[in-house]
Amino acid sequence: MNAGMNAPRGLAVFIVTFLSAFAAARTPAANAGALANDAAPIILIQNATVLTVSHGKIEHGSILIKDGKIAEVGPSVKAPKDVQVIDAGGQFVMPGIIDCHSHIAIDGDVNEGSIAVSSIANIADVLNPDDVDIYRDLAGGVTVANVLHGSANPIGGQTVVIKLRWGQAASKLPFEGALPGIKFALGENPKHSNFGARGAAARYPATRMGVEATIRGAFAEARDYKATWDLYNKRTSAGEKNLIPPRRDLRLEPLVEVLEGKRYVHAHCYREDEILMLLRVAKEFGFKVRTLQHVLEGYKVADELAAAGVGASTFSDWWAYKVEAFDAIPYNAALMTRRGVLVSVNSDDAEEATHLNQEAAKSMKFGGLSHDEALKLVTLNPAIQLGIEKRVGSIDAGKDADLVIYNHDPLSAYAVVQKTLIDGRIYFDRERDVANRASLEKEKKALLEKEKKAGEKKPDAAAPKPGEKKPEEKPKAPAVFVSRGAL
Repeated sequence: MNAGMNAPRGLAVFIVTFLSAFAAARTPAANAGALANDAAPIILIQNATVLTVSHGKIEHGSILIKDGKIAEVGPSVKAPKDVQVIDAGGQFVMPGIIDCHSHIAIDGDVNEGSIAVSSIANIADVLNPDDVDIYRDLAGGVTVANVLHGSANPIGGQTVVIKLRWGQAASKLPFEGALPGIKFALGENPKHSNFGARGAAARYPATRMGVEATIRGAFAEARDYKATWDLYNKRTSAGEKNLIPPRRDLRLEPLVEVLEGKRYVHAHCYREDEILMLLRVAKEFGFKVRTLQHVLEGYKVADELAAAGVGASTFSDWWAYKVEAFDAIPYNAALMTRRGVLVSVNSDDAEEATHLNQEAAKSMKFGGLSHDEALKLVTLNPAIQLGIEKRVGSIDAGKDADLVIYNHDPLSAYAVVQKTLIDGRIYFDRERDVANRASLEKEKKALLEKEKKAGEKKPDAAAPKPGEKKPEEKPKAPAVFVSRGAL
């Protein structure tokens, strides 16, 4: 019992010291976040090679930032009084990278995989602003991420688009005005080919045809549910009194939003046959699939994707990591682009997101996309896919000042992020980051030493004194193990 009491005490000390270290590690960006309620500074970035994405390259260009927006961009921009100047001579400025498939900033598991349709679950409810991957992705030039539910369900949870405002509260992360989404999944994952605890009963569906039937059945319910509410609202508007409203169904309401075009569908998929299946179901019920995620066999059905107006958010060259990925090719993004599909390159991984600029560059080698076309794969194209292109994705006057400064061309293997700005505020500064490393390392060592001392065994205050009889120990309750299963 006493040993059990000492362990939590030591753990508590460790948690306190760890949080102190973590708070110190995030101090530079936290200072920027603390200014969120203050007016954004007026900044002039000058002498840079500006890669606008939308209207070419500006040599020795300047960008004026006011109130968190791009006020002016061009070869000669007059500096206002008291402006903060960033001299980017010899450096490159591009729009902030937009990751259309991310799982960062989530507190807890990404999958609510216990049921086939988990549309009631909402990623926005579990955003974690202290996830260090936010800061690491900022260091890779990412400013916006589409944070998705996992792929354990044919119809998964609700998704949210966030800005990587490191140091701010969870409520400040969502991208204001961005349309919410919902995650669908096809193939091996939702039919649980590789998941499930031993001895556990299989969860429906367990086949590809079951996945299709699940999606079709859910939308049949949603269509009827919508019709019931439409009738009630019509009769109410006509002046009928004492009507009893239909019973709310929180599982179906997100699907009704899909039918009404108020929520985007982002569908995990690989194989051409399943891609076409989902397009048929969408056509049957009159909704749009906004993006196909992964879509590694998209090159096989690129014409059909273009005709349906479906976006493709894919990997640059991931291959053979599962049976569904054996037909993946590094030419996928370029081939779909050439056939008229709106394509983006995503990460699906916090580490991969730190070099999405290089992932986009691969399309120049594999498929021959131009420099601007490659840049669009991680800027303007994902912005369009997420419906936020009026605010981000290119360097144009009036858009949010979400910008990245590199020391070399962003599509070069030697490019390293120097600064990342969101809403005109600097959330990552490499020079400041490097300068703080020595002091942070020193503090880390001091905190670890404190933790070590706190964990040393102390005299047991409740131990019997000489001559005293040791109190009889009560039997311990048996340990209970709960298997959560891996997804």
